[in-house]
Amino acid sequence: MASYNWYPGHMAKAKRAMAEDIKVIDVIVEIVDARAPFSTRNPDLIELGRNKERIIILGKADLADENVTKEWIEHYREDGLRAVAINMKDKNSFASVKRVIDEASVKKKERDLKRGIKNRPVRLLVAGIPNVGKSTFINSLCRKNVAKTGNKPGVTKGKQWISIGKGVELMDTPGILWPRIEDETSRRNLALIGSMNDEAINRNELTEDLTEVLKEKAMPYINEEFGAASEDEAMTILMKTAQSRSMRKAGGALDTDRAAGYLITAFRAGELGRISLEEP
Repeated sequence: MASYNWYPGHMAKAKRAMAEDIKVIDVIVEIVDARAPFSTRNPDLIELGRNKERIIILGKADLADENVTKEWIEHYREDGLRAVAINMKDKNSFASVKRVIDEASVKKKERDLKRGIKNRPVRLLVAGIPNVGKSTFINSLCRKNVAKTGNKPGVTKGKQWISIGKGVELMDTPGILWPRIEDETSRRNLALIGSMNDEAINRNELTEDLTEVLKEKAMPYINEEFGAASEDEAMTILMKTAQSRSMRKAGGALDTDRAAGYLITAFRAGELGRISLEEP
């Protein structure tokens, strides 16, 4: 398995700022990737928000195995956490998110009433590691483009407060990836789904890891589409992919580099099937 490591300086700064910001927060909304819910949770955020109401949003649920996602939701509920799986592209799925936010805000409102405080908005912190769809989530929740989006880590550079109506304010923050990921499988999964900077990753190693995942979880598909077999090495699968998609270099040789890029992009977009990398 490949070795991955990436922790830009702006993330360390963002973590320090979050420790201060979280003091004025009522509810933490943590976005994770439904394909890798364990690896895309931030241990620092879990510790910082230990005494806060929490909601886990399993984003990009349309890319993950539906049955595995249901198991994750049940797992979180058994731990006393509210959890909702959503398709970021489906605006209708956000109705369930708003209901859960209302439920999580009840205790805060009751405390305010006892103290004689009226009309203080419920303050939400929306946080998550890079490229889990946090800005897309915020824009869909607010039904307008208030947060910058992009299909790469690091698009959100600084915090911003956003009013989402009905006495609720939302704080957007940059994605945070912790400095040490002890588990090698977590590093691999983060790289595969695009939550690490591709420029800092060895493309050949990433492709080799992806082909192993596909052989384990999508063998029928890659057999039908590319003619791949379970005993094939990574290079053989790339050659068969290039052959099936007519990817050739000038002169006629199979373009395995192009095939590798195609497989990575197709996996991340869900075009190779709904694949969950982790089970609870």
